[in-house]
Parts: sequence; structure tokens; C-alpha cells
Amino acid sequence: MWSSSFLASPKLTLLPSSSSSSSPAHPKIQTLLCFTQNPSSSTVGINVSKRHLNISILTLLFNGGFLLDKAKSISESGDLLQTYSDSKDGFTLLVPSSWVKVEKAGANVLFEEPDKRSNNIGVVVSPVRIKSLQDFGSPQYVADKLINAEKRKESTKEAEVVSVGERSGQGQVYEFEYKIDSTRGGIKRVFSAAFVSSKKLYLLNVVHSDNPENPLDSSTRLLLEQVLHSFDALPLT
Repeated sequence: MWSSSFLASPKLTLLPSSSSSSSPAHPKIQTLLCFTQNPSSSTVGINVSKRHLNISILTLLFNGGFLLDKAKSISESGDLLQTYSDSKDGFTLLVPSSWVKVEKAGANVLFEEPDKRSNNIGVVVSPVRIKSLQDFGSPQYVADKLINAEKRKESTKEAEVVSVGERSGQGQVYEFEYKIDSTRGGIKRVFSAAFVSSKKLYLLNVVHSDNPENPLDSSTRLLLEQVLHSFDALPLT
């Protein structure tokens, strides 16, 4: 998984088979639950009932490549989602409002859950020579590369791909879900997304504990899936 150890090792990122690192960004985070006078960052926080959760997934998907700038879900812990945009490196995603942004070598941005820091959301951006992920391979091919990298880690006991997919954003986005049993933190569920834009590889990793004694609940899973689906390049201006 692209947890803190992966994020600290950009060399594990994907490179094209024919041929083939990041400095901290200075992004802008849009704060929910209030209006701001900054014209470039207007946000609205919205609470939704449980019966609207399924609708919120659809509305958070991309419409013409533009991400809706609203929170559309709430977890059992009361977490709203908020938009995080990095204008320097050119990406955007949703993050739980209570999660804390921290500095981490090798990561362009990393958010951690305050009470359990091993639950995290990280993004790595690296230069590549390919113009799209299709130039590298199919979603299944990329998933196999990722899971094999996990299996080579000494701390990994088991690694299993759960699902593989793709969607359209500003370009083509590959999405993966896999499960890791590690000597570092036990069983974890990992939601990952990748895309290439302007000859940069963008990697998202959403990691959450999923141990049998405290499994990932459906509400939190829904929240993390929306984070996964929100990851995309910023529209070119």
C-alpha cells in the first residue's frame, strides 16, 4: 500500500515499460461550514441524511471533468468531506474535515485521522515520460504491479486485489481496492487511484484499518470511496 513507507519511496511509482521526488506543495484548502471572502475558494458544508448517501456518491462523480465543490456525505463519526485543491501540482480531491494535514518526506500531501494516524490519505506526484496510463498498461496490469510491490515488502504477510476499475475525469483514472495483512498494523483496506496529466504521474492512496475485531464500517467505507472517486487533475485554465 502507499502508506507512509510507500510515500517516502517515490521510486516505487509506475514507470513505462519502454523507458521511463516531489517537493512539498503549497496548496489551498477550502474550509467547510462557512463562507469565505476569498473569491477563489467558496465552499458550502451540507449535512445529508442517511437516505441521501447513495445519491451523494453519484453527485460527487465528475460532471464534465469538474468536481462539485460541496460536501455530500457524513460518516458515523460526523465527518464532512471538504475539497482540497493543489494549484501548484494540479490535482484535487475530497478529504474528511477532521483529518489533519501533516508533512511527510516524499508525499505531496498527507492527511491523517487524529485518533489513529495509520489511517491516512496521501498523494504523490512524479514526472514520467508517458502521456497517459494507457501507454503504460491496462488497469489490471497496473494493479498487478502495485500488489507485487506490496508482496516484496518484508512487513507484508498477505496482499490481495479486491477490485480494479477505471473512470473518466480530466483524463482516464484507474482505481484499485486491495487488502493488506501486515506486521505493521494488521489488516488494512487500501483504496488507490492513478492518472497521468501533463507528463506527471498522480498517485492517491487511502489507507484504513480493517481488522476482524474492528472492521471497516459501511459508513466510513462510503466516505473513503467518495475520496477515491473525487481524485482528479485540476481543469486547465
